[in-house]
Amino acid sequence: MRIISYNLNGIRAAIKKGFIDWVATNPADIICIQESKAAKEDIDLSLFEKAGYSSYWFSAQKKGYSGVIIFTRIKPDLVEYGNKIEQSDFEGRVIRADFGNITLVNAYYPSGTSGDERQTYKYQWLDEFADYLKKLRKKRPNIIVTGDYNIAHEAIDIHDPKGNKNSSGFLPEERAWMTKFLASGWIDSFRHLHPTTTGAYSWWSQRFPSVRLQNKGWRIDYICVTDTLAKKIKLAAIYPDVKHSDHCPVYVEIEV
Repeated sequence: MRIISYNLNGIRAAIKKGFIDWVATNPADIICIQESKAAKEDIDLSLFEKAGYSSYWFSAQKKGYSGVIIFTRIKPDLVEYGNKIEQSDFEGRVIRADFGNITLVNAYYPSGTSGDERQTYKYQWLDEFADYLKKLRKKRPNIIVTGDYNIAHEAIDIHDPKGNKNSSGFLPEERAWMTKFLASGWIDSFRHLHPTTTGAYSWWSQRFPSVRLQNKGWRIDYICVTDTLAKKIKLAAIYPDVKHSDHCPVYVEIEV
């Protein structure tokens, strides 16, 4: 099972930059999108269907905001829209699909960069999401969580850890949440196979165009799996040369 996680920062903008042509190259069996910023009816889905993908959308109630999508060549046994937590669902942050004994959860974690109120909500959401996964795991032990986590976990995951020590996305409390999450039986698939790789980033600020050229980035996009799947991780990669967004795709291959 080949899986990609990709924050598009607006699917309509990404399509104008060649996203559908890239999808047509069959980069993965399942492509999980965050920050779609669109509703299903806004897009010509036949273009994706021609490439072999069905799609499942969970959009925010607010137009042009947030939203998650699963494009898949494999028919899911079940799709669940949202995680039954009111604000998270209002913002279109979580979609789940089951494939045999594997459960895939695609999530767009909140950002706290716009101010204290959203940072407070980010901490609330993280705790609610961890609880949601804990309950889900009792029924479905083999889970893959794709998404823009909006957290750079360790100093190795960010180009300037000292300069960003007070930046949302690299705050001690956020990093501690990630440490606790991984310690509770989750595997960061990329770090599992590439424990010491440096300069492996998945997001670059758009404020300065040179930032991406200079690879001054953050690794905030992850595919984490329950430890029951650790031995089934065959490949994990990041594709910085794919450029439809300020993020790039992250990839994992799981033996099923």
